[in-house]
Amino acid sequence: MRLEAHNLRVERGGRTVFQDLSFTLDSGESLIVMGHNGAGKSTLLRTLAGLVPLTQGQLNVTPSTEMTLAEQLHYVGHADALKPTLTPVENLSFWAAMLQSDRPGLAPRAALDALDIAHLGDLPSSYLSAGQRRRLSLARLLVATRPVWLLDEPTTALDRGSQEVLFNLMRQHVEAGGSIIAATHAPLDLSGKSLTLGTAESAIA
Repeated sequence: MRLEAHNLRVERGGRTVFQDLSFTLDSGESLIVMGHNGAGKSTLLRTLAGLVPLTQGQLNVTPSTEMTLAEQLHYVGHADALKPTLTPVENLSFWAAMLQSDRPGLAPRAALDALDIAHLGDLPSSYLSAGQRRRLSLARLLVATRPVWLLDEPTTALDRGSQEVLFNLMRQHVEAGGSIIAATHAPLDLSGKSLTLGTAESAIA
């Protein structure tokens, strides 16, 4: 699978967030998006997820498929997107049903175990700490198999040990042929391309 972005431009509230932005991402590759606050990192991910409209430019996926780009990706944003009265198992069961995939992912309890929070599976999610809620939110990447992961500040609220668990999952996804686009301020232990927003000309390395 190849994702190609050509001359993307997004305006919000009459302000140009970014423009003339192009990149290519193939299966088995990652793209780390960096830049100062307000440079457009989150907006870029939300645009790729279909939540913010493009003002100009094109997004192409090859080979072509009847599925939209949004149907082929996971988006994990700043909000954890959890129902606090549901248990972690119930939250993940909901997401597995919502994010149906032709390739099944892990069972909810197995996904929780992969993020080291299996012991919390039957508690109301409102009882979880900020870091535990973040790990639960990330666990939904595993209950439905999708080729592209869009991660906005994925290490937020995670301690060092939890970050290493996440990095291992990210590396496994890429090694299995998946793709990742991650917006971050903090360094990520993940090799790949980098894209810096907010400069006179956005730079891709």
